[in-house]
Amino acid sequence: MKSDMEELMPRLLPVEFEGSAEDLDLSGPPRNPREYLRQVQLEASQCPEVVVAQIDPKKLKKKQTVNASVAGCPPAPVGFSPSLSWQQQQVSNFSDVRQSITKNRKHWSSQTLDDNVLMPKLTDEEGWKRFCLGETVYLGTSSGHTDTESEPALDYSKVGFPPFLSIVSRLNQSTVLMVLEILISWFEEHEFVPQLGRWLYSLLACLEKPLLPEAHSCIRQLARRCAQLRSTLESQEDEKLPALNLLICLVARYFEQNDLADQPE
Repeated sequence: MKSDMEELMPRLLPVEFEGSAEDLDLSGPPRNPREYLRQVQLEASQCPEVVVAQIDPKKLKKKQTVNASVAGCPPAPVGFSPSLSWQQQQVSNFSDVRQSITKNRKHWSSQTLDDNVLMPKLTDEEGWKRFCLGETVYLGTSSGHTDTESEPALDYSKVGFPPFLSIVSRLNQSTVLMVLEILISWFEEHEFVPQLGRWLYSLLACLEKPLLPEAHSCIRQLARRCAQLRSTLESQEDEKLPALNLLICLVARYFEQNDLADQPE
């Protein structure tokens, strides 16, 4: 009599076997094709019909599903969007930066980091926020407009570590994307600060093409957030405007998310 499994999945190689299953040694390698097929059949018959996986929920990422939204950016207020020539120049400059990073990655990644540079572990989201933004911004005790060159003795743990080439050159693609996601997620709930802008630009410069689906969704989220924040600005002289325009431009023009691009007025 055929088993239920054979009824659902008929054998593609109906081979007749000689002898009983007890005569077959499953611990040793098969001596011929017929014996190999018999081993496969016996091993399959010993598998349970239902298997329940033991999953540790702590190891699951918070964001497992990639939802690539096709929604565009909110339009810029009149006079707030950059010209096409400006966008083209920024793309050219950005391309030069990426080529320089690629060319010198090996050199910079081999440089010894200072003793005070303790890079967080890949999955330490709070650690990356502190590392990139600094405790002052992370804890919300300042607006984040800290001039990192105006003080004689900087405490990078307070103001955030700049994205030095010796740091970003050490990041592989999975780390680049992870840190991008962490910072963009923080940006969704906070205002734009200079530390954030520097790191976003540097991470985008390290992001390899062609993009993974997760990267597509991530950078589109960044462009939409920049556009949303730009639409709330009251003055063209706002110091955040050039940085927001630049990030939108790079996502749309360099990474070819053309539906998000600012169009000439």
